[in-house]
Amino acid sequence: MLRRLRGSRPVGATHIAADDKNVIARPSGPGYDGWMHLLVIEDELKLGDYVRKGLTESGFNVDLSRDGSEGLGMALTGNYDAIVLDVMLPGIDGFKVLEVLRKSSSTPVLMLTARDDVADRVKGLESGADDYLAKPFAFSELLARIRALLRRGSLQESTRFALADLQLDLTTRRATRAGKRLDLTAKEFALLSILLRRQGQVLSRALLADQVWDMNFDSETNVVEVAVRRLRAKIDDPFDAKLLHTVRGMGYVLEVRDDDPP
Repeated sequence: MLRRLRGSRPVGATHIAADDKNVIARPSGPGYDGWMHLLVIEDELKLGDYVRKGLTESGFNVDLSRDGSEGLGMALTGNYDAIVLDVMLPGIDGFKVLEVLRKSSSTPVLMLTARDDVADRVKGLESGADDYLAKPFAFSELLARIRALLRRGSLQESTRFALADLQLDLTTRRATRAGKRLDLTAKEFALLSILLRRQGQVLSRALLADQVWDMNFDSETNVVEVAVRRLRAKIDDPFDAKLLHTVRGMGYVLEVRDDDPP
């Protein structure tokens, strides 16, 4: 069965993290960021959970790592729009993560730290960080800084995605295939957004349940399977080339396959 983890709150409501000294306040309500993909690397349990939950509620697709070495691996192999990176981490620290990451990636990085020392801020920025935020911080400031990073440069283009003749525009909430508009429900649009944004990656049912339905996944439910079947009926069934594939025992992937009809 599906169990709700994150309850909805009225627009403009504020959640006060009174029991966590690092987050002062986290506003909630509908976001407008269209499933942009963020990575949070933070080892403090409560803080990591608060940040992930707040960013998810603000409309982002969020992965969380609590270890420097694991986080670096995710950053190098994942397709992230921005990374929130703590300095003090187990495994390797944030400065080392940033140093290695910058050898092959220009993904925007916002560093978090309990150190409010000028030398540390300078070190982070000189190592390639795009912004720096000291703890404790207001979630609204973190959110504003992330959105500012995402508005810079070519990341503005990340509102449109395409695979073969399938196109999706997050700004206009429009999806088409072969020039024909697809009539999608809100959940189908969100599901297609994730699959298209992470095209070529096999996404598990658990991940889709969490990101689309904001719920924990239980193997007894068929909600994800039903939604995928309905989405496939709209984006694949009327067309010769099939894009949405089931990977048995693993999940689903959106990709062009060589054995598909031309």
